[in-house]
Amino acid sequence: MKPFTEQAVQIIKQIPPGKVMTYGQIASLAGSPRGARQVVRILHSMSEKYQLPWHRVINSKGEIGLRDEESFFIQKMSLESEGIHFKRENYIELEVYQYHPEVRG
Repeated sequence: MKPFTEQAVQIIKQIPPGKVMTYGQIASLAGSPRGARQVVRILHSMSEKYQLPWHRVINSKGEIGLRDEESFFIQKMSLESEGIHFKRENYIELEVYQYHPEVRG
């Protein structure tokens, strides 16, 4: 596994229930500030294999980024079951629910 991918996987695994992180936030912490799309690919291809909490990753606007209706619904229900409340139907307040992991050196 490439270093960026390995870092991103470890960061995603750390997201606790009831919290979210953004694709860009994960990319930055993994060492590639412009790698948000890579995070999307990692989630798509590795979530099942590494049992990643994929549903806890959203876009920088505080919205679920999935376009597929069924996947969108699954992600929204999963987040709600962890205590995340949506504002204005599909918006998550990042000030309230965004996870900021400790940076280890």
